[in-house]
Amino acid sequence: MKIVLLLLIGVILSAGDIKIAVAANVSYAIEDLKAEFNTLYPDIKVQVTLGSSGKLTAQIKNGAPYQLFMSANMRYPKSLYTDKIAITKPKVYAQGGLAFLSSKKRDFSKGINLLKDKKISKIAIANPKTAPYGKATLEALTNAKIYNDIKSKIVYGESISQTLTFTLRATDIGIVAKSLLFSPRMAKFKKGINWSELDSSLYTPISQGIVMLKDNRDVELFYNFILSQKAKKILKNFGYIVE
Repeated sequence: MKIVLLLLIGVILSAGDIKIAVAANVSYAIEDLKAEFNTLYPDIKVQVTLGSSGKLTAQIKNGAPYQLFMSANMRYPKSLYTDKIAITKPKVYAQGGLAFLSSKKRDFSKGINLLKDKKISKIAIANPKTAPYGKATLEALTNAKIYNDIKSKIVYGESISQTLTFTLRATDIGIVAKSLLFSPRMAKFKKGINWSELDSSLYTPISQGIVMLKDNRDVELFYNFILSQKAKKILKNFGYIVE
């Protein structure tokens, strides 16, 4: 009887709570998304865990109790669906881009060749093995034929949010998710002075995917919300491309 009572209490306490895993590049946008979702469903609490898509996928495959996953690309959601862990086919919720960022004024007219400047000794990029934005960055550096020239300068962040921290605190410049630059806390960094978009022809567009991991009404409501026009408007305000 006591065990049954404890189980019932656990169900009551967890009712209306959903746990989601979210790629680090969405770290700023997710707060606005949660706030808008809660205007529609105030009784549903959304618990967010941020990290690199690769590490979050590994956690999910090892039994982490996430109920929904917003990845920085389509590869990891497809893997979860193939392994019958995700219960919905991966869908694109947004496309992301890359940007140069520096705490100091830089001459962005040089484009990606700016990274070869002798005044730049350290460059932050996301780890291409764990972060889709890192993979896209490596693709851009390779296609621009400058990777070998600058690889000794590179400092790797495990996620795009850690890369942002390295960019502002430990390196001369970094390549980050463009979406991170649209947070109010980043407003002091000006386009053309502190940041500039990276030529999108140098890398494959970053299609970001979402999947449900558990069949639950509240999770389904959040899933449908992320694919809604209200959510797309918020994502667009954070520099994402949405259909």
